[in-house]
Amino acid sequence: MSRLFGTDGVRGLANGLLTAELSMQLAQAAAVVLGHNHSNGSRPRAVVARDPRASGEFISAAVEAGLASSGVDVYDAGVLPTPAAAFLVADLEADFGVMISASHNPAPDNGIKFFARGGHKLPDEIEDAIETQMELGFERPQAAGVGRIRRFSDAEDRYILHLLRSIAPQRLEGLKIVLDCANGAASGCSPELFKDAGADIVVIGADPDGLNINDGVGSTHLGPLKAAVLEHGADLGIAHDGDADRCLAVDHEGQEVDGDQIMAILALSLKEAGQLSQDTLVATVMSNLGLKIALRDAGITIKETAVGDRYVLEGMREGGFNLGGEQSGHVIFADYATTGDGLLTGLQLAAQVARTGRSLKDLAGAMNKLPQLMINVKGVDKARATQDPHVAAAVARAEQELGETGRVLLRPSGTEPVVRVMVEAADMETATRVCEDLAAIVKEHLALEPTS
Repeated sequence: MSRLFGTDGVRGLANGLLTAELSMQLAQAAAVVLGHNHSNGSRPRAVVARDPRASGEFISAAVEAGLASSGVDVYDAGVLPTPAAAFLVADLEADFGVMISASHNPAPDNGIKFFARGGHKLPDEIEDAIETQMELGFERPQAAGVGRIRRFSDAEDRYILHLLRSIAPQRLEGLKIVLDCANGAASGCSPELFKDAGADIVVIGADPDGLNINDGVGSTHLGPLKAAVLEHGADLGIAHDGDADRCLAVDHEGQEVDGDQIMAILALSLKEAGQLSQDTLVATVMSNLGLKIALRDAGITIKETAVGDRYVLEGMREGGFNLGGEQSGHVIFADYATTGDGLLTGLQLAAQVARTGRSLKDLAGAMNKLPQLMINVKGVDKARATQDPHVAAAVARAEQELGETGRVLLRPSGTEPVVRVMVEAADMETATRVCEDLAAIVKEHLALEPTS
């Protein structure tokens, strides 16, 4: 049987892979694995939250039933962002948390992910233990041993207050900000947060009906946000994805400011304030070379990790660093959060605009993005991508040609027979030529043999 947990919990088609029965089994197994260290005589406690997908209603009901029937007291936080769930686990000193969301995926999908005590994502070995436990029996508590389910009525207020404290005493008066909530989990709390911070806000993508999450809006569809920023003459726009663990921005001219540029702005700000731990930013191998150049010139080191916010977080925790993230907009502030937080990122970005009196466009100009092109080469033996001598020689030639003004990255897909060829160069013409040449060589020398 293939592994149930993926890179970010269990995710799939709701009522396809992710049924009510599976959801309850997962919850019961998690109650045993994550609640077993609770030994003070009271029942273990868990926070449960979800995004507004229609399927989240029956999945959360199944999860809560599974937890309570296993002797866990459940604090139902309702519809809230993923980072809010992580924060509340720590704030409540709960034993673990459950977030029901498929993030930026379309509405028919859903997912279940767990947070350990303190609000941290689970390591692989704990996820494996939960899967193993699903096949085992367990003792069902009765009478006073069963868990209770209660509404976590002040969950959103606690989260918003925590975020506001992260920029205090800075306020956002004088800024007009457009918020795109992706018809997702931030539709209620993001407008409330920025309004409480003093900003003049315009809100789009904040009318969830259970089926329209990420549908043409949010951080994966920036067109509506760009148009709204220009229409309303806003200073900037902020876009979340469905579960609000990421943030992308738009400047006053309607130009995108991606995760790399956001990290550059925030790293430089923290460095100037003497608050960037070890003068280091943690980023993935997919971050633009322009980020490394801009930060190097400012005396900031970049520690590179594999792609995925969990690897960024691992790198941060191992090295004791306090800022990291991805080009996609997952940004982690370890001083305030245990996971990527799109509301926190947007708030910190807006606070920097307010604090400096500079436009977002001006701040983003600290980083010169190098032209980047990626080609997905399909139908190839990805296992040989780093071993084939012809491919290795072609990569070496490309790297020699690009020198310090570009780079090459070959990255095998984790799920498909695909090798991703990424090239950055001083100009798009060079990036295109080098990337297409490399992709052709990968296709020629790594092609899978046809099956009979």
